[in-house]
Amino acid sequence: MKLSVAMPPGPRAIEYAQLAQELGYSRFWLYDSPALYEDIWICLARVAEHTDIDVGTAVLVPNLRHVMTTASAIATLERLAPGRLACALGTGATARWLLNKRALSWATTRRYVEQLHALLGGNVVAIDGESCQMVHHADLAVPRPIETPLVVAAAGPKGTAIAEELYADDVIAGFMGVGGEVEVAIPWRIQMTAGTVLDPGESITDARVRDALGPWYVVRHHGLWQIDPGAVHALPGGTAWVARVDAERAPAQRHLSVHEGHITTLMPRDRVVVEGAGDALASTGFVGTSKEVRARAEEAAATGTAELMYTPCGAIDRELRAFAEAVLGP
Repeated sequence: MKLSVAMPPGPRAIEYAQLAQELGYSRFWLYDSPALYEDIWICLARVAEHTDIDVGTAVLVPNLRHVMTTASAIATLERLAPGRLACALGTGATARWLLNKRALSWATTRRYVEQLHALLGGNVVAIDGESCQMVHHADLAVPRPIETPLVVAAAGPKGTAIAEELYADDVIAGFMGVGGEVEVAIPWRIQMTAGTVLDPGESITDARVRDALGPWYVVRHHGLWQIDPGAVHALPGGTAWVARVDAERAPAQRHLSVHEGHITTLMPRDRVVVEGAGDALASTGFVGTSKEVRARAEEAAATGTAELMYTPCGAIDRELRAFAEAVLGP
């Protein structure tokens, strides 16, 4: 099983990618949410030029770019870093939430993935009722076919079933999910996890631990609010959290407050929830001593995970080092 890392594109992306390479991480994935983070393709290109680590998108959101634009971006990365890029795509919940929209349908996502695969293959593709093709001259892009592996990120029976169908059709090479319990007939199974390695004597409620786990812990509040704001009251600390959201913005703008700092930073409204979570914080990914995190990783490998993707928060340098030492050894 390989160990990789995923984080937002931002000012320190090159620095973190260099550290990840030094520590033995196999790939450096970047998130795609333009309302929260810097541009994914610019950051990936700079990381590729300043490191030798493999890179990836986790995950591209189809509605944010025309499929031809994505194909051209992939061609550019393949010129800069031949054979080092993988592209995961999904329905784009977070990026869509920031636009106050629901995640894309699987029909839309599937069509985009299939069109992208066909374009990279050099084929003529019907897009919006018109014939499209990558017709770059030889001196303007790498030749087709471009064999960048595509990965589908999915949860639930419908998404996983579509992923298996796309794999059977040789459209995708891998599957990305959030738990090892998902059984899919795809060898390259990527399991995404948050978490932190506890130092000796450290408590789950210590400030450092809260900062490392909190941004992922409150994701459940963010996601449920987008579906049904009233239902958030049933979550721990939900009533106080909703009251703060309501006080900050007018109704039509509240989604901007809800998702601010998403999976990176604890906002004051989020901190109230996290500080009251107590031992429940331990449910946020792989959490425990170095030995316990190592055991979780071994369990994931034993159940078919081919790649463990770590998504650190808090003091990123410390988290990268501690997690790599736990999973890969000193």
